[in-house]
Amino acid sequence: MLTEFLVVCPLVFLAGFVDAIGGGGGLISLPAYLMAGIPAHFAVGTNKLSSAMGTTISTLEFARSGYIRLKLAAFSVFAAIFGSSLGARLALHIANHVFHLILLIILPATALYLLLNRHALKSPLVEKSVSSSQFIMTLAISLSLGAYDGFYGPGTGTFLLITLTGIAHLPINLAAGNTKMINLATNVTALVVFLMNSKVLMLLGLVAGLFSIVGNFLGALYYKRFGSRIARPIIIIVLLIFLAKTIWDLVG
Repeated sequence: MLTEFLVVCPLVFLAGFVDAIGGGGGLISLPAYLMAGIPAHFAVGTNKLSSAMGTTISTLEFARSGYIRLKLAAFSVFAAIFGSSLGARLALHIANHVFHLILLIILPATALYLLLNRHALKSPLVEKSVSSSQFIMTLAISLSLGAYDGFYGPGTGTFLLITLTGIAHLPINLAAGNTKMINLATNVTALVVFLMNSKVLMLLGLVAGLFSIVGNFLGALYYKRFGSRIARPIIIIVLLIFLAKTIWDLVG
């Protein structure tokens, strides 16, 4: 049992730090639980507990910094949760390997876009108001990536940050805050389901959650200081890890 804590907690700390800056922390934390020998359903459920604890802290830190607009965030969360339910139903009718094949095109293309576009994720000042077109596009993205989250899930936060800045043209600080709100809402929603089905290892999840809190808090502070300069390389690394994982899943 001690081995589980020694394997999971440091990696969950790292996941929280990365997640607060560029999303994609689940690509580190979930494999950590599996590496520790936790059965899959318990690994996912316990990961939701520690992730929700850490994401709560980074969300509060982003809100305190003025990166969250409540109206935009509330509608985005609703759209994401609705999309997630649609995605979960869609998953019942489409083979998982088909989605993996699609990701083999999307992931390297996205990473290449970030590598070649020096202006990607540049951080302008947060605007005083969000235009109607930005608002509508943000809801459409939240719905679409919510559906992705329900269908498959990994990397949702990273894709949200990229599309909210690149397509909805939100300032990166506002995009990051909105992403945190959506991540928190979907994490808590999923956690409730796992708790109701007794698929959460409470002690491990709570202790790992403390490490996640510290990682998210330091990551949020680091992000506020360095902004897009640190977000861009971390997102590229996360995308490459995600690509490797997708290839591994297909080969395996």
